[in-house]
Amino acid sequence: MLRVGLTGGIGSGKSTVARRLAELGAVVIDADALSREVVEPGSAGLAELVERFGEGILDESGALDRPALAAKAFADERSRLDLNAIVHPKVAELTARRMAEAPADSVLVHDIPLLVEAGYAPNYHLVIIVDAAEDVRVQRLVGRGLGEQDARARIAAQATDEQRREVADVWLDNSGQVEDLLARVDELWRDRLVPFEENLRRRQRAARFGPSLVDPDPQWAAQARRLIARVRRAAGERAVRVDHVGSTSVPMPAKDVIDLQLTVRTLADADALADSLTEAGFAHVPGGELDTPHDFAPEPEQWAKRLHIAADPGRPANLHVRVEGTASWRVALIFPAWLRADPAARESYLALKRRVAEAHADDTDHEAYALAKEPWFADNLPKALAWADSTGHTP
Repeated sequence: MLRVGLTGGIGSGKSTVARRLAELGAVVIDADALSREVVEPGSAGLAELVERFGEGILDESGALDRPALAAKAFADERSRLDLNAIVHPKVAELTARRMAEAPADSVLVHDIPLLVEAGYAPNYHLVIIVDAAEDVRVQRLVGRGLGEQDARARIAAQATDEQRREVADVWLDNSGQVEDLLARVDELWRDRLVPFEENLRRRQRAARFGPSLVDPDPQWAAQARRLIARVRRAAGERAVRVDHVGSTSVPMPAKDVIDLQLTVRTLADADALADSLTEAGFAHVPGGELDTPHDFAPEPEQWAKRLHIAADPGRPANLHVRVEGTASWRVALIFPAWLRADPAARESYLALKRRVAEAHADDTDHEAYALAKEPWFADNLPKALAWADSTGHTP
């Protein structure tokens, strides 16, 4: 099952995207609808609200009078916390039940307004943000009957664009025509969501193309942070640390593949995490148990690791799981720092990468590409380690 978080500011068009995804075949769980369901007449949730806030929060039919509840629940901080303590656990329980009821091969879309504000992004394989220019959103809200000042106040009270961009794997701009938005949703469904779900279900990595170098992308760092948050959630207490490594962390021209290193205490911990990392979207790749040993640390155990590769066809990534203190662990952390500090080394490595990428353009698994760089590493990794020793740099 592919878990997708869908959110966006008020007036952005999030509901339009949710409806389209449902039409395409997604299972959509609407957080707002569930929050209403848990306080329907006769529910335990409504009974608890009445017990806390009084009969005055009911209308003549016995249903919840939301404006009356708001007047009491938001009168002070204690009342607001009491409201949340009653409603939020019931919504969470109902959400979990609906998710468990969804078919195993679902693209499950959780439509949740406060995803960013609540810090829920790492709970999903993918987060979609729907956005529109503020003036467009205000115009839409005014058309629904809100005053302009009220509309702008509500927008200002929600997450900022910067906060949303930090968690957005997919950013859908809905400032234009709805037909354009729907076309982008259809493309997203076809090219990313459906194959991502299949890869998760089959526990396989996403397909790749040959090693083509691209210029540094300003989004690499944010993309790595999102992946790191998911790895941390999946690894739990077995994670010592998770780092963005490799050429995209320098940054420098590179394959458009984010490399991460998950540090664990033992290889047994790495093996114990295989299933949870695979379920989080990083498929375990058998055969990736050893980096190439080098003379300065010839023992094979110094280069042992486990390899996971992203199942997401829209964001290629490698996850190297290594034991803290081993040679391969140390090299992975020191090497990009050395390249950042030494322009000549960086240029030498880039020239090598360009030659090797051209020579192995048809190498879809990138193994021959990686092996062709090993002689350069044999000559230069000792220089990187010497730089770390001389400067006092520690991973």
